[in-house]
Amino acid sequence: MPSPLFADRPADPPPEWGPVDALITRTRRLRGDVAAVRGNTEEDDETLRHWQRALYDLAVHQLDDLSVHLDQLRAGRPGGSAGRRTDLCVVPRTGPPTGRVGSAEWNFLTDEVSWSDELYQMFGRPPGIGPMPLDELPALVLPDDQALLTAMVTDCLIDGRPIDGEFRIVRSDGQIRTLHMRGEPVLDPGGCTASMWAVLRDVSELRRGERAVRESRDALSRRQPAERTEQRLVAELREALLPRGRTSPRSSRSGPATLDLTVRHLPSATGPVIGDDWYDTLELPCGDTLLALGDVTGHGVGATSATAMLLGAVRGMAVAGIGPGALLGHLNQLLDATEQPALGSALCSRYDPTTRTFAWAQAGHPAPLLFRGGTGRALTPPDGVLLGATPGAAYEQADIRLETGDLLVLHTDGLAPDRAGSGRDRLLTLAPLLTGTGTARECATVLLEEFGGAERDTDACVMVARVGG
Repeated sequence: MPSPLFADRPADPPPEWGPVDALITRTRRLRGDVAAVRGNTEEDDETLRHWQRALYDLAVHQLDDLSVHLDQLRAGRPGGSAGRRTDLCVVPRTGPPTGRVGSAEWNFLTDEVSWSDELYQMFGRPPGIGPMPLDELPALVLPDDQALLTAMVTDCLIDGRPIDGEFRIVRSDGQIRTLHMRGEPVLDPGGCTASMWAVLRDVSELRRGERAVRESRDALSRRQPAERTEQRLVAELREALLPRGRTSPRSSRSGPATLDLTVRHLPSATGPVIGDDWYDTLELPCGDTLLALGDVTGHGVGATSATAMLLGAVRGMAVAGIGPGALLGHLNQLLDATEQPALGSALCSRYDPTTRTFAWAQAGHPAPLLFRGGTGRALTPPDGVLLGATPGAAYEQADIRLETGDLLVLHTDGLAPDRAGSGRDRLLTLAPLLTGTGTARECATVLLEEFGGAERDTDACVMVARVGG
């Protein structure tokens, strides 16, 4: 939760404020902006969202520390002999929680040790027992880091090198903290080390944030090959089930009222996401023609498996002579009984060429469009809820008598992204063009030219059926 200090954006500093005050104001404003953006992260991908939020958290921690440093600069020289370097060793007065930066000096001539108040907080050491001598410091350091600390201090005292490194300590309360230490030796006139000053910064939160970023980034990296493999598998499965650009041949049965059929698939316009739409056309033993299409919730192998299951069930029940309404009822039971329930929309229909009767039922699916004599309209849908939504749901069936030259357009939701009905309206306005075409293939070409570049966030199927004369 953001610190109350940053709840409101501070006003611009008055002209008489110094440059450090202006930097503090800008830092706090930026910190508030970053925290606000972090809170509005809405990425659907959970792993990607974790990576983004980890980066935002890291940025917030760094800006908190920057604000502390600037407050310390504004406060000026701290009390005590540890304040030899006022550009680094300063005491905060306001801002984020204190204790992140402290200063110390060890005087080897007088054995005096001076600590700022922040160091007592950082080490969890009661101020009443006084500061810690330098030779006692390694006792608090984790064994893996003791050699590093010893080397830094030795290089500083013997070779006069600056100290700049990190080590981890275990406080008396059991907390493990990561400290960044910077310091330099102070030499006497003879060139020997008289004392050593240092600034210690608690970077535990920063390192924790960096670790979270690395872990989430690694999770994303590990997941990408698996996602590519899954996408390839799904694409191959769907290619076997639903060949892209499939065009159904004219019915082999003789008769003036046979259907000229074509089916087209339109991929998503937003990326390489494998879609979940399905379709089927089949000439049944009785002479009728099956026309069915729909979609299933979800993506990936799970959705493709559900699609394969639905297609197999549709074909089997249609061949057995089960009508569209009853067929959808059985599909609903099938989805409801699966171990991983899913939702789906579907339209199932049969066309009888001897009577030119089109019998159909729908489960939460767009109604077919009928184009006749240069005009078009949507058929009145019979009642039907989404598949898998209501156990034991019944699906009504509707029949309509078609005429020679009639054109039926069946499609899934993704064909014309619907904004208050505008997608269906666009389809109906194409009536003169569609009815003027000579074949179902030509009609599908018109639809693809109109909607092929639509901004769909999923794939789409369109099925065109023209009644022969």
